[in-house]
Amino acid sequence: MKKKSISIVIPVYNEAAYIEECLFSLEKQTLKPLEIIVVDNNCTDRTIDIVKKFKGIKVLKESEQGITPARNSGFDKARGDIIVKIDADARVNKDFLKKIRTDFIQHPKIAGVTVYVKFYDTLMFRRIKAYYDVYMMFAKATIGHFIFGGPTYAISKEFWLKVKDQICLNDKIVHEDIDLSIHVGKLGGEIYFDKSLMTLASGRRIKYNPLSFFLEYPARFVKMLESHRPH
Repeated sequence: MKKKSISIVIPVYNEAAYIEECLFSLEKQTLKPLEIIVVDNNCTDRTIDIVKKFKGIKVLKESEQGITPARNSGFDKARGDIIVKIDADARVNKDFLKKIRTDFIQHPKIAGVTVYVKFYDTLMFRRIKAYYDVYMMFAKATIGHFIFGGPTYAISKEFWLKVKDQICLNDKIVHEDIDLSIHVGKLGGEIYFDKSLMTLASGRRIKYNPLSFFLEYPARFVKMLESHRPH
């Protein structure tokens, strides 16, 4: 059986406070990726200077502002059989990529993998698995399948090529991770929820912009569900 290669894509916009720890966690991986692509989405701080201190990382420039165009540029350039999207403020344990690849090998028909997310810099949601289970079950009940979690998820390159022209491109009206999940499902793709994996991510949005996290985020989620219903 062919060993599946992995490309990592990290969209960045002024992430100097976080990117170094993210890249350190990737350096420690027991399974080395084929490539790491950092997508510079018009950074004006030291983010890219920090990235360049690490060997072998590709820096891709995306001038159109927004997580969706930045992510899409990285995904389009990725050469691996599996594309792992990681936020700049995320950190993963040393066996993360190894387990992601195992998921795709053991479940060859899946389109992608989603994992638990835990905030490392806020005390909120200490029982994160319980909250995340509820979130995932709600998504499955409303959409019909599990969804990608924004800080980290994986999608096969093959399925990305199928879905890339179907997804929505406006960050202001969709959550890009959920939108991608919905369109993956519409094309018959399965998203596998690996409950043995957890990504650590910053809870900065909760700390510094709680109204956005608790009000705007769920409101946009509901609007997305309505706009994506078949007519």
